[in-house]
Amino acid sequence: MPSFARKVAPPPRAAAPARPADTSTRSARVIDWLLGYVPDAHRARIREYLVLMRLDRPVGALLLLWPTWWALWFAANDFPPPGALVIFTLGVFVMRSAGCVINDYADHGWLDAHVERTRGRPMAAGRVTKKEALLLFAGLLALAFLLVLFTNALTVKLAFVGAALAAVYPFTKRVTHLAQVVLGAAFGWSIPMAFAAVTNSLPQLCWLLFLANVLFSVVYDTEYAMVDRDEDIRVGAKSTAILFGDADRVIIGVLMATFLFAMLLAGTRVHLHWPYFAGLAGAAGLFGWQQWLIRDRARDACFAAFRNNNLVGLVIWLGLLFALAIR
Repeated sequence: MPSFARKVAPPPRAAAPARPADTSTRSARVIDWLLGYVPDAHRARIREYLVLMRLDRPVGALLLLWPTWWALWFAANDFPPPGALVIFTLGVFVMRSAGCVINDYADHGWLDAHVERTRGRPMAAGRVTKKEALLLFAGLLALAFLLVLFTNALTVKLAFVGAALAAVYPFTKRVTHLAQVVLGAAFGWSIPMAFAAVTNSLPQLCWLLFLANVLFSVVYDTEYAMVDRDEDIRVGAKSTAILFGDADRVIIGVLMATFLFAMLLAGTRVHLHWPYFAGLAGAAGLFGWQQWLIRDRARDACFAAFRNNNLVGLVIWLGLLFALAIR
């Protein structure tokens, strides 16, 4: 017998939370899982803060982690002290988060809101206020400083320089095409801090590694900037990708070779064995793959090349680890 009862439509599904276009799907799932333990009333707000801190995109933290670990192992000439390893590993993630917060504070209105890839970020989309971002930035800096207090006086002094570099970098994109160099200095400042924490000194090797990391940072952040080059030009942002123009691949290649040479010099200075140099050879192969990826300067390919640098950092660290282990 047919039913004339009125069918009731199911309630509409809640809209999925807005996410930036470059969010890592895997990281987003992890964040969703963790937020399942947070009370419903606070879940959406905390999600915005986590995305603002780029915890949905961990590759940037890893690009900061590998050079920090290079420095710790080079400074110790062996496995580093466990305390320093824990402090600097945690510090990498805290300071990277702080840098991302202040970066979005600087960019949200004049840049991020006008770029397709970034307009979904919490501040650009208006989901996090300036006051909230500044408070979060201050809290992360305080946490990082608390970690540094467990080291020594020289490391604490260097921490103030690192905090200043992290705060200044986002604003350099408005005044110079060499903002990527400032980023390299900010990302690489963990290297002198690591040497100071382990050896209470700043030897020449420390500054050689620092210079190498500045070169490495310019390589991967130029590839990153190539993704948004056309939109950056329209908005008025500056970057090495714009400065290098049609010579970008050639200049990136020169920077890659110079970085590898600097890391080769670092290995010979401390008489490392063959696994380290095998790691450098692996890094050279990965750089060759990146050059192939960016050959047509396609957006997705440039972003893939940027992400590939995580493997560059990893293979160099693995080579260093095994080279020290077989001494």
